[in-house]
Amino acid sequence: MTSPPDTAPRPRPVAGLAGFALGAAALLLVLVQFWAGPFSPQQSAGVSLGELAAEVRDSALREMRGAPHPVPEPVPWDIDRALSVIAALLAGLAVVSALFGLIRHEAKRPAVAGMALGASAILFQVFSVMVLALAGAIVVAALVHAVGQDLFG
Repeated sequence: MTSPPDTAPRPRPVAGLAGFALGAAALLLVLVQFWAGPFSPQQSAGVSLGELAAEVRDSALREMRGAPHPVPEPVPWDIDRALSVIAALLAGLAVVSALFGLIRHEAKRPAVAGMALGASAILFQVFSVMVLALAGAIVVAALVHAVGQDLFG
């Protein structure tokens, strides 16, 4: 009978578990932000759409007159934007930490779970932004069409 070859002991899954914890935190933060947000004060939809229609009208009139466009104002940071950045950072750290755990030949299950949680947090955030941007584009197109009919008959 032969004895099994000596194998080096596996390192403790520190990086894999860290990736799992970071990925879980990122996914929870994205879900809370999606379902409970926005947390910063928001204007009503009617006010926002009215201001957008007025800006489109003013921009079209400036373009027809050849007047210069105003300098764009920087977007201020609020709690919603900060939470989005923190969630993306946590998700990215989860994926990197899980990859590091796989490179170190740690236990695969925590590392793969951390990578999956981090990637799902990123994908959920990107997918929700894409869907909301598409819905916003449809609303803006309808507003531009309505403003165009008002301006040009």
